[in-house]
Amino acid sequence: MNGFDGLALLLAGGLGLLTGIGATLAFRVSERAQKDTAPLPEPELDDGLVRALAVLRSAAVVLGDDDVVVRASAPAHALGLVRDGRLVPPAIRDMVTAVRRDGVILDEELQIPRGPLGPGLLMVQVRVAQVTPHHVLVLAEDLTQARRIDAMRRDFVVNVSHELKTPVGALQLLAETVHDAADDPDAVRRFTDRMQSEASRLSALVHEIIELSRLQVAGAVGQVAVVDVDAVLAEAVDRARTAADAKKVRLDLGGVRGTTVLGQHDLLVTAVRNLVDNAVAYSGEASHVGVGVREAGDLVEIAVVDEGIGIPADEQDRVFERFYRVDPARSRDTGGTGLGLSIVKHVAADHGGDVSVWSQPGRGSTFTMRLPRTTPTPLTTGDTVRETAS
Repeated sequence: MNGFDGLALLLAGGLGLLTGIGATLAFRVSERAQKDTAPLPEPELDDGLVRALAVLRSAAVVLGDDDVVVRASAPAHALGLVRDGRLVPPAIRDMVTAVRRDGVILDEELQIPRGPLGPGLLMVQVRVAQVTPHHVLVLAEDLTQARRIDAMRRDFVVNVSHELKTPVGALQLLAETVHDAADDPDAVRRFTDRMQSEASRLSALVHEIIELSRLQVAGAVGQVAVVDVDAVLAEAVDRARTAADAKKVRLDLGGVRGTTVLGQHDLLVTAVRNLVDNAVAYSGEASHVGVGVREAGDLVEIAVVDEGIGIPADEQDRVFERFYRVDPARSRDTGGTGLGLSIVKHVAADHGGDVSVWSQPGRGSTFTMRLPRTTPTPLTTGDTVRETAS
């Protein structure tokens, strides 16, 4: 049995251990090959080894003499590790050189270019081992998405801590002030009003953090039903009317009637209300906010249009990020939490749709949520009524 036969048997028998980047690779060279000192021609990869490499979740590259790529898996090409029969990333080539020189397996986490152009980077866990006297095996696991999620979680915790600190600190200070002003009824009333405002802001923030966390769990929508879009919009606008009346903002409903989608009524009301609340908050006194519906093929488009301050072009891609505010000072004045549009994005995605924004500074904004439309399914007499997504 030659070296590659032994490698193929060991890889085929240890596939269960190769699903993670930290798995151990064991290789054995036959006694005959070890004793034979005459140079041998580089053998071809046999079918067993090819099949073993093909099922690896990690990107796999086998390098022959002169570091020519003998075999590379599809993930290796997808990650851009191999091009024109050569291993591309210099950092991984350096690892290969060190392994050929020292014979010691190396395992490192590296940042490598995403491609030949642009500044994009990939974070990969790379393991390099000498598998035969002629061949080196490179395994690489893409950690980019995992690291991005970890960074988002860290940022979320930091942002939540900061956002909670503001109202909690204000409540503590106001409570101390009320205590010191116990003999001044007017001051007590004034400060308790502030305390109620800060308590309401804190309650809204906690509620939206819980709501957003729930939406980020797979299957958050749960049991779906046919939802009347007219009823969703009417309830959302009604809930936003108090804030609109306080600023003399006129709320109008328009567009097609009688359209339906599949989903959860309450979640869709929350999403539309967040869009309307956002439009009212960033609109001037005695302005106008319109809420309209139209059907575009198999989609229902719900648009909320305002005449507010607008959003600069370089900030429009970020407005759906958690805690991002175009105007932080204005958001604090209006009691905004910075989570409303992020909740809209998650609700739309969980219903198989999306949300987008058009805006120009000084000319207002239009937020459009698109959802799959349902259409009645023709049934024979006596059957119950069903509806299916288009």
